[in-house]
Amino acid sequence: MRLIGINIPDNKRVDIGLTHLYGIGRTTAAKILDSIKIEAGKKVKSLTSEDVKKIQDYIEKNHKIGDELRQVIRTNISRLKEIESYRGSRHLRKLPVRGQRTKTNSRTVRGNVRKTVGSGKRKVDLK
Repeated sequence: MRLIGINIPDNKRVDIGLTHLYGIGRTTAAKILDSIKIEAGKKVKSLTSEDVKKIQDYIEKNHKIGDELRQVIRTNISRLKEIESYRGSRHLRKLPVRGQRTKTNSRTVRGNVRKTVGSGKRKVDLK
């Protein structure tokens, strides 16, 4: 099934399938399905075209998803950088923004920089 330009697997449940859309997680998917009264345990392939239209209309009216959401996030980050806030400066330096420690455990943000040293002994080539 195709929903708002994204392919959703047919063999998954509807609440799990909706999480394939950027910006919709498990709780948001559950709220969407509750508000339009579709059973969450239903498989995606068993949805009627009316159900798909209901889901699509509700998401377009009430949620920002996909590229639109990415654009909003990008503008928020650039605003933080422009006003030179602490969070903006962390984004500029590509460091963790939300208070995580940086002595260890920030490899994913910093780019997996490993500066560990071996035992110090050189391996001797055997002839």
